[in-house]
Amino acid sequence: MSLPPAKLSHVDEAQQPRMVDVGAKPVTQRTAQARARLTFPAEVAQALHAAGYVTPKGAVLTVAQIAGVMGAKATPQLIPLCHPLSLDRCDIAIRMEHNDALIDCTVSCRGSTGVEMEALTGASIAALTIYDMCKAMSHDMVIGDIRLLKKTGGKHDIGTDAMETP
Repeated sequence: MSLPPAKLSHVDEAQQPRMVDVGAKPVTQRTAQARARLTFPAEVAQALHAAGYVTPKGAVLTVAQIAGVMGAKATPQLIPLCHPLSLDRCDIAIRMEHNDALIDCTVSCRGSTGVEMEALTGASIAALTIYDMCKAMSHDMVIGDIRLLKKTGGKHDIGTDAMETP
């Protein structure tokens, strides 16, 4: 199902892509939290746990945290119509549940547009980094369930009761 053109904010009257003008929007505190899930084969998850999440490439979770922050900051270079934002905060929290790494990225800034894409990008890049650092052990890892958990400070807050900030 396609939406009528008037509902697509990144398309102008001639149906051409455009960056949304946020100049008249109020500056507010904006936050967003996103999550990515990386599922390991059981033997890989066990080996990583036994090794303290350190591989020959380094400390997997630490490197993934740094990569996630870098990814969130680089969002406008990766997604063409995103506004460059001055982020006030970007936290990457990674926790293991059985054979899954749950990667949460929480981002905030004071601005006139939201930080959802930065949170989604940060979680995704952290997951990709874990994959890269562990691929010598297996290529059977799966990155999935990348989703926005929460956003506040804009026209439409969502998920505010869904989850606490890590």
